[in-house]
Amino acid sequence: MSIGEGDGAGVGFATARGRNWPTLRQFTVFLENKVGQLLEVVRRFDGSQVRIVALSINDSGECAFVRFLVSHPDQGREILERAGLALIESELIGVELPDDRQPLQRICTALLQAEVNIIQAYPILVRPRGRPAVALMVDNTEMGLETLGNKGFRMITEGDLDEDD
Repeated sequence: MSIGEGDGAGVGFATARGRNWPTLRQFTVFLENKVGQLLEVVRRFDGSQVRIVALSINDSGECAFVRFLVSHPDQGREILERAGLALIESELIGVELPDDRQPLQRICTALLQAEVNIIQAYPILVRPRGRPAVALMVDNTEMGLETLGNKGFRMITEGDLDEDD
């Protein structure tokens, strides 16, 4: 018998993630490009513990791609799914910016040396541990995490995105 077969013998992949998992979950939703659509989505989080901690919007003429990082990703995904929104979940690397005159240059240099390409980047609005941070989508997440970790960069986990914990 392999793991995952039988009477609940295995742990489901979705439940294997913990709050200290080394990547952050990004949710991308597709919205019609008309007034009020973003507010309608943002209001869906009212009354929940979910806070938007990073946001990126890309306009594409008739629609917009809105990317979110939220403080409680499981609950956030549930809220977005219940709203009937088309949604894509992706993994990003959260990196604390080092105390340096050119922190982004240090991050980019480390990734370039490992031949890891940055696909998306945007700031994280909360300041985990009081430090600025960025969210990065890269073409090789595992190599990006390993490279940045080996260079002494501190990663941001999902648990760091909830200021209340």
